[in-house]
Amino acid sequence: MSKKILTTSAGAPIVDDNNSISAGERGPLTFDNHQVFEKLAHFNRERIPERVVHARGTGAYGTFTLSKSLKDHTIAQFLQQEGQKTAVFVRFSTVGGGQDSSDYARDPRGFAIKFYTEQGNFDLVGNNTPVFFLSDPSKFPDFIHSQKKNPKTNLPDPARMFEFWANHPQSLHQMTILMSDRGIPSSYRHMHGFGSHALSFWNAQGERFWVKWHIKSNQGIQCLSNAEAAKLPPHGAQQDLVEAIDRGEYPSWTVKLQIMTQTQAQDAETNPFDLTKIWPQSDFPVFEIGQLELNRNVENYFAETEQAAFAPSNLVPGIGASPDKMLQARLLAYQDAHRYRIGANASQLPVNAAKCPVHHYQRDGAMAGMCPMQGGDINQDSSVNFYPNDRADQGSPVPAPELAAPPLPLLGEAWVKAHDTSAEDHYTQAGNLFRLMSDEQKQQLTSNIADGLAQATASVQADMLEQFSKADPDYAKKVQTAINERT
Repeated sequence: MSKKILTTSAGAPIVDDNNSISAGERGPLTFDNHQVFEKLAHFNRERIPERVVHARGTGAYGTFTLSKSLKDHTIAQFLQQEGQKTAVFVRFSTVGGGQDSSDYARDPRGFAIKFYTEQGNFDLVGNNTPVFFLSDPSKFPDFIHSQKKNPKTNLPDPARMFEFWANHPQSLHQMTILMSDRGIPSSYRHMHGFGSHALSFWNAQGERFWVKWHIKSNQGIQCLSNAEAAKLPPHGAQQDLVEAIDRGEYPSWTVKLQIMTQTQAQDAETNPFDLTKIWPQSDFPVFEIGQLELNRNVENYFAETEQAAFAPSNLVPGIGASPDKMLQARLLAYQDAHRYRIGANASQLPVNAAKCPVHHYQRDGAMAGMCPMQGGDINQDSSVNFYPNDRADQGSPVPAPELAAPPLPLLGEAWVKAHDTSAEDHYTQAGNLFRLMSDEQKQQLTSNIADGLAQATASVQADMLEQFSKADPDYAKKVQTAINERT
């Protein structure tokens, strides 16, 4: 049989489907990643009308209260004065399943926070884990396809999940977390949240810092075993959050940061912008900056929770992106998904609308109108609809160059090409996590892995066992023993 060549939808051969083009090994993606853009744009349109990922969600309103000024690190207005309060909307979700899935699936949990600041909305779009399965966005559609139901049977297929993981060792760290005792939170109130990506701060002096966000549950961590989860109703986590807020038992989280200087990032042995890796807290301690509290339920689930649109590109002055390749692609993909799923003017819906004045030259599109949350000031009228123009003295909006981020230098002689990451260390941090576990936690982890891996082919099992062995020989031994017990 002749070999089939992988191509774009227009038939052009694809040279590399594993690595996006970036400016240097640790630099940002470039805008000539047209194959990645096509892949992500098509992926965003695979489901109508629910979200392709994070479909089953629960949301509530609340307040973020700053307890430590960050003015030495950022010009973001909502992070300047101790005691400042910022309204928020938070949406929790499962990731892989559809709206018909259970709140108690073994799955990461989305933890997205929309801060309604004085300078626009800042969206911290994270999960309940500090890392993710991938470091390159070209693999995201493939990964989600592997986690969804089998296209023939429409049933969950653990064998396909492990087939993907076996071929992508970068997933080992996150998979170890997912299969551990932390894999099924008992409620949204009893789990931590993480921004996961490195973001940037910059201060009034033009100094840049890299930061990671940690949102720690004040209720403590509570999780479920597979057997416990199977006995609960599929809507249980949503019910728990709604009823707790209605009772006045407002859940809260302590918001913390890790900070890294540009010099520390340049000298780091491990890529600090790799989403599959953590920043060791021994090197970059977490410290508290505030409290997050949820205290008001939505009035209409569809109008608010279902139509809520979060995007990592919703940034404010003083907070920016990083060269994290997954983040770079999300800057495009999330807004693209919202325009497809909700419409070009999704940001005008009350749950998504900024609480500050909004001025731009965008026009028309579905649902174009004047949102009362913005006082109708969104330029959907007969005024000039382009920039630059000669009407600044008549109120036409102009840029604010004084808020620009400092320039970001590329490292060394950065070559623009697809950077292969197959030789990177995908095992040490997964092994470190395994060695931190108690004997009971190790048993639960390896048992959960074996439940699915036992259904995979012999070659997939061999590849996974090799990965476990590289992380820790005892990890592989315990998984092999658990598989043998099932076959």
